[in-house]
Amino acid sequence: MLRKIEAIIRSDSLEVVKEALRDIGVLGLNVFEVRGHGRQGGVPVSWRGISHTMDLIPKVQINVVLADQDLERTVDAITQAAKTGREGDGIIFISTIDDVVRVRTGERGAQAVTYIIDGPERNQRPPR
Repeated sequence: MLRKIEAIIRSDSLEVVKEALRDIGVLGLNVFEVRGHGRQGGVPVSWRGISHTMDLIPKVQINVVLADQDLERTVDAITQAAKTGREGDGIIFISTIDDVVRVRTGERGAQAVTYIIDGPERNQRPPR
């Protein structure tokens, strides 16, 4: 089974999360700049003496598609790297993917998204 992780985190946590994913062998990911809010609702800001609430807070969204057996390890890596203990640390959505096709090779399913954590080099750090 294939899974998709959509992690919405603080922008300043991105580099730490990318490093944590590299450390466990996850090489493929997409990153998007997004805006939104969760439980915190927004943040108060003041500009030229005028105060208001910024309710669409800049965040980043990281998408990773991987084999089911790598799900918990990847979620743990993201959670540990992104956690500050403050409101607004982020949220992780996990969904099922029906199929994946690698355009270059035609590989389908788990073969198309195999990362180092899936192969014989499982415990080796990937090159940068």
